[in-house]
Formats: sequence, C-alpha cells, structure tokens
Amino acid sequence: MDYVKPAEVLENMIASGQSKAELSHSQLIVRGALAGAILACATTLAYTAAAQTHVPLAGAIIFPVGFIMIILLGLELVTGSFALIPLALLERRATTARMIHNFVWVILGHLLGCGVYAALYGLTLTKMGTDMSSPLIQTIISASETKTNAYRQLGAAGMGLVIIKAVLCNWLVTLGVVMAMTSKSTLGKIAAMSLPVITFFAQGFEHAVVNMFVIPAGILLGASVTWGDWWLWNQVPVLIGNFIGGALFTGILFYVSQRGFARKGRTAEAGGLHVRELNLEVVPEEQR
Repeated sequence: MDYVKPAEVLENMIASGQSKAELSHSQLIVRGALAGAILACATTLAYTAAAQTHVPLAGAIIFPVGFIMIILLGLELVTGSFALIPLALLERRATTARMIHNFVWVILGHLLGCGVYAALYGLTLTKMGTDMSSPLIQTIISASETKTNAYRQLGAAGMGLVIIKAVLCNWLVTLGVVMAMTSKSTLGKIAAMSLPVITFFAQGFEHAVVNMFVIPAGILLGASVTWGDWWLWNQVPVLIGNFIGGALFTGILFYVSQRGFARKGRTAEAGGLHVRELNLEVVPEEQR
C-alpha cells in the first residue's frame, strides 16, 4: 500500500530535519532561490486564475502547483523547515547553530529568487515599462498595501493580527509538508499535500515566502508601501508567526501525539517527609 503510518511519518520528519540541517550554505541558497521563484510564479498564476474567472477560490485551487514542484524536487522552503529541523534538534540529531544556519541561508535564497522573479514579472506585466493597463498590476499593488498598511493602521492590534494569520498559515503549510510524507506514490503525495495549501491560500493567511514576492513586486509597480513598512509590518512578524505555527502547531504537537509524555519520578527525603518529584519528558513509545 502507498499509505505511510503516522509513526513512520514522524521518523521521516526527523530524518528530513537532520538532512536539511547538514546542507551547505551554497546548497541552501540555491535551493532557497529556486523555491522562492517557483512559489512566486505560482502566486502570479493564482492571481491570474482569480482575475480570469472572477472566482478567488480558483486561484487557491491552482496555487499548490508551486508547492508541489518544490516538495517533489527536494528544494528548500524555510516555512517547511520550521516544522522539521526543530524535531531533529529535539532528538539531538541537529544543533541550534545548524538550524539557524539553514534558516538564514534559505531566507537569503528566497529573497534572491523572489526578487529576480518580481523584477522579470514586472517587466513582463508592464511590457518593459510601457503599459500599466494590466488589471494584475492593481491586484499586486492592492495585495502589497493590504499586507502592510492595513496592519500599520491598526497599530498594536495589527501586529497581533498579522502574527496570528502567520501562525495559522504555516500550521496549514507544514501540514502539507507532513501529509506529503503519508504516501509513497507521486500522485498520493500531490493529492495529500494540496489540501492544506488550498485551505491557507483561500483564507488569505500570511506566508513569509509569498510575501517576499508580493510586497517587493507591489513596491516596484508603484504601491504606497515603504521598504521599512514591508519588514516591520509584515516580513519580520510573519516569519515569527510562521515559525510558531510550524514548530509548535505541527512539529512539536505531532511529535507528542505519536510519542506522548512519560513521567519519571523519584522519591527524596526532605525533613523526614517523602517528597515526590515529577519530571515530564518526551520519550519514544518503544522505550516506555
């Protein structure tokens, strides 16, 4: 059968996290750049589908093509690594330094790939800067302003909102990464990983890598957004929220769901009284 049981999926998650932590910086930046460009291309495809059909859900349904290509080609998506490498760290199969090394170089790769695609797509959309009539130009400008100025206007509440939307986003995105591991067949992987990704995109949650394309592209096309607003009101809080959603909501909670918590206790003498000390730690099921 193609189906992979959850316990085996968890082992694959840990092994994948270890493998990602061991990659060189050159591998990470190239894989990150390719993934960023592919996801940016999928984003413009989704915008095109929504514009042509006048059905926003059509864009969400087609957006996973980029995610599928990234996963099947084994490229690096930092939002996916947010769920996997912390598990390798938990199992002592990776170090904090190697985890940060992965995140930093992959993010730099994403910025490079998304930036190059934003420039090339902008030239294509405007016919080398001679025609600003395409409705997709306004779509990208509006999206970039919504993803920054709208939060800035809300102040502290806006900052909280963008983080929450980022947490929810990467909970779903990393579920897609995990669900791709539940099948051994290519078709099974495609079907499984698409479901959570459609869900996040359709609800307008905040994905760090998508925003590395949308907001700079909007700025280049004339959006009323500053480079500082991009980082302060979107990119930094979205990265934080994406990390929480991936590491906690998917990685740690799935780990605990499979291996649980075990209690270790010992009795100590304290002033003639027996004191029970309880320590909680996560252990593999087979060791319990």
